[in-house]
Amino acid sequence: MHNELTESQINFYQENGFLVIENFLDAEELAEWRRCTDESVEERLGNSVKFMTNQMDAKQFYARVFTQCLRLSDTHTGMQKLVHDPRLGKMATQLAGVDGVRIWHDQALIKPPHGNPTAWHLDVPYWSFDSRDALSFWVALDDATLANGCMWYLPGTHKAARFDNVGIGINIGELFNVYPEWKQIEPQCAPCPAGSIAWHNGLVAHGAGANMTIRHRRAMTCGFMPDGCTFNGKKNILPEDYFESLEIGDVLNNDKQNTLIWHKDRDA
Repeated sequence: MHNELTESQINFYQENGFLVIENFLDAEELAEWRRCTDESVEERLGNSVKFMTNQMDAKQFYARVFTQCLRLSDTHTGMQKLVHDPRLGKMATQLAGVDGVRIWHDQALIKPPHGNPTAWHLDVPYWSFDSRDALSFWVALDDATLANGCMWYLPGTHKAARFDNVGIGINIGELFNVYPEWKQIEPQCAPCPAGSIAWHNGLVAHGAGANMTIRHRRAMTCGFMPDGCTFNGKKNILPEDYFESLEIGDVLNNDKQNTLIWHKDRDA
């Protein structure tokens, strides 16, 4: 794993809100990420990657955007080892400029053959905390190309974004109804060869194109919450009993739910 960041990479991320690192995983590591993702998804959904969907009606638009499986590290020990790697946590703190990070959730995102595009959206407004420093990694398990739906970003939008958002629906540009000033920003595509990692700020506008090929486009992702963030009242992926126990303003420091995977005062 090529996890050492340069000053120029950190500066690029902080200016643009995203960073792609090619050849992040070597061939053996990529094989392990693929194995753990395929196994954990199949365990979760009870079927092979070739046939899976976690949507109620596979004929609906969103079901053809991607198959999404959350918190696979809860149920698969191999995935837990990969996602909870402190080297990833340290990278997240360096890019975000924070002291420590907790896992918000990991998720497999697999765009099916002939899959629909992923509309422009922001991540943090879905989540149960508000932070301008939250971020995610996106590991390409297959080559992510213009043909099969690689990621696209609106550089710098994380600096001006509010905590307003839209759903991922049929209208790929619905986010511009909330942020009309972003219509003139030139989108930047981010093709990722298999084994690459893309990091992005939780408030940078991003989306993905349609998959125009006959093969799945697999990615494994994880969102990170800066240590010390507080509850904003949204349930998102919080378990019902934990959600009911929280009041707005409570610190989200439950280590079982949101593992602290790296902190400068503990791991330096």
